Amino acid sequence: MTNDFDILIIGGGLVGASLACALGGQALRVGLVEAKPFTTRAQPDYDERSIALSYGSQRIFAAMGLWPALADSCAPIRHIHISDRGHFGAARLAAAAEGVEALGYVAPARVIGQALAQRLDAFENIELLCPAQVEHVVLDEDAAQVTLQIGGATRVLRTRLVIAADGANSQVREQLGIETEHWQYDQTAIIANITPERPHQNTAFERFTDTGPLAVLPLVDERCALVWTVRTAQVDALMQLNDAAFLSALQERFGQRLGRLRKVGTRQAYPLTLVRARESVRARLALIGNAAHSLHPVAGQGFNLGLRDVAALADVLIEALRSGADLGDLVILQRYAAARRRDQRGVIAFTDGLARIFANPLAPVALVRNLGLIAVDLLPPLKHFLTRRTMGLAGRLPRLARGLPL
Repeated sequence: MTNDFDILIIGGGLVGASLACALGGQALRVGLVEAKPFTTRAQPDYDERSIALSYGSQRIFAAMGLWPALADSCAPIRHIHISDRGHFGAARLAAAAEGVEALGYVAPARVIGQALAQRLDAFENIELLCPAQVEHVVLDEDAAQVTLQIGGATRVLRTRLVIAADGANSQVREQLGIETEHWQYDQTAIIANITPERPHQNTAFERFTDTGPLAVLPLVDERCALVWTVRTAQVDALMQLNDAAFLSALQERFGQRLGRLRKVGTRQAYPLTLVRARESVRARLALIGNAAHSLHPVAGQGFNLGLRDVAALADVLIEALRSGADLGDLVILQRYAAARRRDQRGVIAFTDGLARIFANPLAPVALVRNLGLIAVDLLPPLKHFLTRRTMGLAGRLPRLARGLPL
């Protein structure tokens, strides 16, 4: 039997669409399955969600030819200020010290989605299958078989490789019985956009509090993106406050670094959970992005980790293609798993450790963590190490993450 596709990507969100774009123009038949229609018509508004892109993620998008469509809408992060509320410790990271234009960028998710959708339209080797629902996934020795509901009809597709990019609640992962490790933080992130009195000067603030980290990130029009982590028991009361009362509560937690907080947009709340798949590959299957790992949002590492999955998997697949190997062979896919293991474990340990250590109220723990912040601020080698990690430049990097085309 012939295959309908060489690669079938399940999940057309930002990570899945990024992988499709990375594979665009190659001698591969790629299908991208998504439950929602792709659109490029969304208009900007005050409440649109934003994503923190590391410096390494910017290089990946540049190597894929996407950065020109993103650059004007992205606010560069030139400084990062890290503090512990009610304590003396603080650390400051600067792009100039690393010899780069920015440590990272804050991009509207809408703009990234539009750039990906427009780019996908340019590739003849990519077929968009949307809106579509996955009913069954079967992994056989010589091919995978995926049953879809699309356009009111059932369609059964064969492919050499299935890639699950369908998020933290991955249906593909669940259907195939891949076990996960879960950790409930008993924390919820309140997401909103705010307007402060003073210019943000391209500074990102990460302020640790006894209820969880509070991040304020620069946006292009002097708005800021807010990610305020609180205990889940506090969420309902905060969400029910009027705007003035909410801003007052936020001001008390954040302080006066940007002057008075003048405006807040629509608030959304997301319970925080650590989810990690026990397997990232099987024969005919690979997991990427949140399907493989869903993180605490501290330090803004989640999407960037998923984008590095994209870069590493694309590297492995193109190398296999050029050597004539079977893309779904377990030996090939284990190269991807091995390439990603250290980075994934390191980032999970880093974000989980920060979330736990800075939420610990014990005085000895507070003393140690504040001494740690001071050490980061005063010791250039330690500061350089931390900065490189937040920039997504730690460890061995695939070609796209080095800014090189496939």
